[in-house]
Amino acid sequence: MTAIIGKHLRLEEYLKYDDGTDSQYELVAGELVAIPPESPKNVQISLFLLVNFLKFVPVNRLSNKVEIVVAGSRATTRIPDLVVLTDELAIALEGATRSTITLDMPPPALVVEVVSPGKANEDRDYRYKRSEYAARGIAEYWIVDPQINAVTVLILVDGFYEETRFSGNTAIASTIFPEFQLTVEQVLNAGESNAGNAIS
Repeated sequence: MTAIIGKHLRLEEYLKYDDGTDSQYELVAGELVAIPPESPKNVQISLFLLVNFLKFVPVNRLSNKVEIVVAGSRATTRIPDLVVLTDELAIALEGATRSTITLDMPPPALVVEVVSPGKANEDRDYRYKRSEYAARGIAEYWIVDPQINAVTVLILVDGFYEETRFSGNTAIASTIFPEFQLTVEQVLNAGESNAGNAIS
C-alpha cells in the first residue's frame, strides 16, 4: 500500500474524495493510502468463502466492498476482503449512497482479511487491524494467510480477541457460523479443481 503524500483528510473529506480514477483507498490516521489490486489467488479465496457463507446468511448480509470506519485519534477506514453484516447493520445501510459502516452504526458480525505477501501486509492484518476491529466491537475476525497455510480465527471476549489458529485438514471453527464445515486446506485451495467438492 502506498501513502499519497500531503493528503491528510478528515473523515468527511475522505468520504467525498474522488481523484477521477478507479483507484481504491483506505484512510489511515488521516492519511490517504492507495490499495493495490488483490492477487487472483486472494480474490478466489474471498469469493469461495462468500459462496459458502451464502449457505447460512442471505446475500444482503454479505459484502466484499463495504468499508468500516474504525476508532482512532485520527480517522481510519478499512476495506476488508469480506464482511458479514448483522441484520441491524444491513438495515442501517439500506438506502445509503456509499457502502460505509460509520461509527454510529452497529459493528459487523464478522470480517475476513486474506493476507498478501510482505511484512507490511502481515503487520496490518495481524497487528493494526486486530486492535482496530476489537475496538470497533467486531465479534469475529478471520485472518486467512496463504503464506503460512493457516486461518486464524479471533473471537471477541471482554473487548479483546482470543485467537485459535487452524491449519491443514482441520475444520475452521466459528461462533458466527457453527455449522461451517470447511477445512483450511479447502479454503486455501479455493478455485482449484479439487476445491469444487467442498460445495455440495
